Amino acid sequence: MKNFVQKSWMLQGLVLFSAIVGALAVGAIFILLANSNPITAYGVMISGPFSSSFGFSETMVRCTPLLLVGLGIIVSFRTGILNIGGEGQMLMGAVTAAAIALAFPAMPAVLLLPLVLLGGAAAGGMWGGLAGWLKARLAVNEILSTVMLNQIAAQLYLFLIRIFLIDPQEVALGTGVPQTALLPHALWLERIIPGTRLHSGFLLAVVLAVLVYIFLWRTTVGYRMRAVGSGPDAARYAGIKVERYLVLAMLLGGGFAGLAGAVEVVGVHHRALEDISAGYGFSGIVAALFGRLHPLGVIPASVLFGALILGADMMQRAVAIPSAIVLIIQGLVILFIVSADIVLRKPEILNNIFNKCFRKAVKEG
Repeated sequence: MKNFVQKSWMLQGLVLFSAIVGALAVGAIFILLANSNPITAYGVMISGPFSSSFGFSETMVRCTPLLLVGLGIIVSFRTGILNIGGEGQMLMGAVTAAAIALAFPAMPAVLLLPLVLLGGAAAGGMWGGLAGWLKARLAVNEILSTVMLNQIAAQLYLFLIRIFLIDPQEVALGTGVPQTALLPHALWLERIIPGTRLHSGFLLAVVLAVLVYIFLWRTTVGYRMRAVGSGPDAARYAGIKVERYLVLAMLLGGGFAGLAGAVEVVGVHHRALEDISAGYGFSGIVAALFGRLHPLGVIPASVLFGALILGADMMQRAVAIPSAIVLIIQGLVILFIVSADIVLRKPEILNNIFNKCFRKAVKEG
């Protein structure tokens, strides 16, 4: 039964789909309590993201950071370390990218843009690598350390964009909005579809997904990282330096989240501003789990969750439900997906369910 569950993509897809349906069913209760029609609300949420070129492009815009963060989550989770720090790593990447771009405005874009993206990835990687080092050298629980680092990063990010990197125009006008100045136009990522916000960062994310698959499944380093995740004691017995690969996993995981922050800066907002992460650091975890921790599986999973995020925003405007209801529905989706992942990782749960159903059918038959 265990091997069947692990190898049956159809069964895994059915369990994950059932989790989303279950989350929406519970969410319908809250929509009813808000005196709104769940059928109308969910109709807008499901059809809105794909009913127009705007909806499609905005879905892909939201998919991009989810995909990049999700790739980092896959690398770390496959190595056996739980990276919950995508939010903080993304913020550090965003503020570093903006600082580099504003520090060298005269540098040619062909040189500055790669520097900005690499700088953002490096900042996120160092922030994640710190948690990896604490885990490897001091046995500090990575869930605790990454959550704490998220809070530190959030406060540090706001401090930087309010004090040292704040837009001079905000200071001159006395408004004090915490955001940096606009980046030079030459650094803005190209639009894939003119008139929309869909930028070339989406294509970069898809290419990186393929490269991560090759890295994890077709290289020696990737094999060792997955071996550490499958059994650290066995990997250590085989001569693999487990601690080294734990740190490497968090460096890479944080690097992808930092790159997501940099891409948001140069591709969407063109500056670092408050709430730039928009919860992508946590939603990326769910997208990675929904994609079964596979670099190629996370691509459609990120598209789906990008559509759900956009659809929830459209639903809120269309049926005038409180924003808190939207957050509840998104939280329910996360809760049900994580629960479904636990079920899939412990096939004996499904086995018990099937056995009980079979016995009941035999008795009734």
